[in-house]
Amino acid sequence: MKKEIKLRYGISFSCFLHASLVCVLLLCGARCETYTVGDEDNWSIGVNYLAWSTKYNFTVDDILVFKYTKGEHNVYEVSEATFRSCDASSGVVAKYTTGSDQIELKEAKEYWFICDISGHCLDGMRFGVDVSQAGAASNTTASGTSASAPLPFNPNPNNASERGTSVIYLLLVLDLLLKFFDDAKYLY
Repeated sequence: MKKEIKLRYGISFSCFLHASLVCVLLLCGARCETYTVGDEDNWSIGVNYLAWSTKYNFTVDDILVFKYTKGEHNVYEVSEATFRSCDASSGVVAKYTTGSDQIELKEAKEYWFICDISGHCLDGMRFGVDVSQAGAASNTTASGTSASAPLPFNPNPNNASERGTSVIYLLLVLDLLLKFFDDAKYLY
């Protein structure tokens, strides 16, 4: 009888630990999003990056993925002055040239990006994004625009409040599973 009780509680405790681990992993995943710059158009000439960037609220720990043909384009993270002038002789923070660059937005601040291939920045391959702490409003900027206007309301899964709702649903499912396993021990 004692062995049977230990087994039942061992199974419940094991299920609880596994469910807790899944919950923690999902919560960590809910903190950040990965965005492909330009969506299906990727990082190329002829894309309206202002329209693209206003679809999203960027927060700390989000990741921007720049996809392009290596050698045809590049990505420079630059100062605002360099962004506005398209002159990368100064103000370059970082250079990326792999064709599939992943840039983590580590701080709540404005980030500015350009392509430094001749003429590409002036042709519109540039944009800026104002990254906020998770849960705060975010602003985006693009060629010749100001960073002062807030984003329009856009109900998408990248919104922090939407992610919070998902976490609540996850916790409710976890609670139901734990109750099921707790009740199941009486079936033996």
